Amino acid sequence: MDISIKNMVCQRCVMVVSQIFSEAGIEVENVQLGKVTTTEELGDETVKQVNQQLKRVGFEIINDAKSRLIEKIRNASIDYVYQHSGEHEENFSDYLTGKLNLDYPYLSTLFSSIEGTTIEKHLINLKIERVKELLVYDEKTLSEIAWELGYSSVAHLSGQFKKVTGFTPSYFKKLGEQKRKSIDKV
Repeated sequence: MDISIKNMVCQRCVMVVSQIFSEAGIEVENVQLGKVTTTEELGDETVKQVNQQLKRVGFEIINDAKSRLIEKIRNASIDYVYQHSGEHEENFSDYLTGKLNLDYPYLSTLFSSIEGTTIEKHLINLKIERVKELLVYDEKTLSEIAWELGYSSVAHLSGQFKKVTGFTPSYFKKLGEQKRKSIDKV
């Protein structure tokens, strides 16, 4: 049985969700971002109880198809920004189309109608949060960060960063951790 889970954004989320299913005595085949595959069908009462446990830690079972698709778009966006460092030869619309096997105009329209923002703005916000994270770590130069996230230049990254945050990257670096957002809030 496949169960779609909302707000899973990282490997820690996978561990937490795995633990909740394990504590409920449910055997799982696979847990990945946004999805749990169980070895058996679950009864309505079991699903309800698991959903209560998930909600306590910020997750939720998704029941309708459109919400599941939105969550897949969000997870693909996170994967694109966080897992494909420097590999942005393929533009995001092609990446998303290939990953979900659906036309990009359909995905874009659906996402905008439900989320109230475009996929492009969502992706930019994710990238900016990633830039913030990398700036706070202070392990990479702005050039390395720009390359890693697929920006054409440091100037392009800096301009977009300032447009979204109101700060230059160097000023933000001085502010540090206090201005970052959690990925599930983007």
